[in-house]
Amino acid sequence: MMWVLDELKKIGEVQPEVINRLISEIRRSSPEIYKSLVIGAYVDGKINLSKTAELLGVTRIELQRELKEKGVPIRGPSKEDVMAEAEAAKQWEE
Repeated sequence: MMWVLDELKKIGEVQPEVINRLISEIRRSSPEIYKSLVIGAYVDGKINLSKTAELLGVTRIELQRELKEKGVPIRGPSKEDVMAEAEAAKQWEE
């Protein structure tokens, strides 16, 4: 079955909109699978906590509470996260 993933990756490189539609369909029809995909990406360090919360439609605090209850380790913000938040705060003040 790994060949399916390989083919999806190839399609995503050429036609990312097809993969986006597929992900939207998974989110709509199988929310638990979608949630597992998003949390898996967080655990693997591919997305940060804020992006994870955004994709799941919850607040960062709610997500932290849920992850903690499930025993999922909470990573601290990366240097890039801190810099992005500082830049956003600077723009907010302007």
